[in-house]
Amino acid sequence: MDPAPDAKQQRVDGVEGVDVERVTEWFAEHTDVTAPLYFELITGGHSNLTFAVTDADGRRWVLRRPPLGQVLATAHDMGREHRIITALASTDVPVAPTIGLCTDESVNGAPFYVMEFVDGLVVRDASIAQSLLPEVRRAASESVVDVLARIHAVDLDAVGLSDLGRHDSYIARQLKRWYSQFEKSKTREVPELDAVHEELSARIPDQGPATIVHGDYRLDNCMISPEGAIMAVLDWEICTLGDPLADLGLLMVYWTDPDESSPAGISGATTLDGFLRKHELLERYAALSGRDLSSIDYYVAFGYWKLACIIEGVYARYKGGAMGHRDGDFDFFGEQVVALVRSAHSAMERLA
Repeated sequence: MDPAPDAKQQRVDGVEGVDVERVTEWFAEHTDVTAPLYFELITGGHSNLTFAVTDADGRRWVLRRPPLGQVLATAHDMGREHRIITALASTDVPVAPTIGLCTDESVNGAPFYVMEFVDGLVVRDASIAQSLLPEVRRAASESVVDVLARIHAVDLDAVGLSDLGRHDSYIARQLKRWYSQFEKSKTREVPELDAVHEELSARIPDQGPATIVHGDYRLDNCMISPEGAIMAVLDWEICTLGDPLADLGLLMVYWTDPDESSPAGISGATTLDGFLRKHELLERYAALSGRDLSSIDYYVAFGYWKLACIIEGVYARYKGGAMGHRDGDFDFFGEQVVALVRSAHSAMERLA
């Protein structure tokens, strides 16, 4: 069956990212397939590349590999990501079942892993959210919270992930990491970002027992069923161990209530009728997890600040021509950084 990719997908036949012949041989050794295989690029860029794989009988899988030309194994470690998803398959956290990991770079030029295809919907923007009934939006909201609580309740020893990373000082280490990245890449001074970093560093809340921290948990990193239940959580590439409230704070950053403005670049999908409001998300998480959320605004501020550091790096790369373009109006990214930092400052002001 020759798939018909949508406008966001690219048909890939032995071009960048996939050695069709050798990868097909790997598939034949690890699962039941009928050649030929067809590859569609679902997501690309500077994150890990994701391909939908379809065989001649219409069966589908997903292949993940590092970005092209990427040599930072610690940032795009296929074995680590495969290990996490495989371990979580035995829990009540919804993930796509894994098929296998290939570390032999002679097969495809880089390590990759394959998992089963999950046929769900990703709510990336308001236009997609508008296609859902209000009751489905509500169900998706509830499922987002319920699954996050399940992630944070995983028994690390039972699934063999207690050595995935350090357990202590998560926020302090994250502040050091992202501020260092900002310092190395910046092309300008951003005094507001520096000021929020100082305040965050001075007011780090005490961390409770370490849990799995997804690192980028939000609605559009989940696949939902027609009824709104999360079928699979996606993009585990920066998952580690640490403070679970960092995940909840970042979820608040990406979730917008109808009566608030969202910083540029953040989808306003959750402003639509049916989606839970932020305070309802927090109440539901607190009831499920039993955690004290009195310092949640700190984690919201950290989420905004972290995102500002990431966007500043993108801005610097565009300005420097590393993205392939030296000319163009990239001031949008610079303005977005300032808006995010101001949101971080506002969140810090709400702390008692």
